[in-house]
Amino acid sequence: MLLLPTTLTEREAKDTLRLLQQGLRSQPGDTVLIDAAGLKHFDSSALAVLLECQRLATAGGKRCQVRHLPPQLQKLASLYGIAELMPVPAVGLTPADAV
Repeated sequence: MLLLPTTLTEREAKDTLRLLQQGLRSQPGDTVLIDAAGLKHFDSSALAVLLECQRLATAGGKRCQVRHLPPQLQKLASLYGIAELMPVPAVGLTPADAV
């Protein structure tokens, strides 16, 4: 499982994406899990990073899922009209059900 940092803003986006790319390549199996539980400070750059991770995983023949996405980041995705593009488990599933 890949972990997001505590802070993911425009300043951290490039380095975070680079680290996640490395992690995507080394993850076994057909599903890449990203844990956002530690994410406390973020802006719309966090959405861009997650969408790019999803794109990279798909290009590599894998699925990407984000667990514990902060509610405020979910709201931001809805505000931008991209909530349905976010790689989060379906509503009603617990993280354990989504695997």
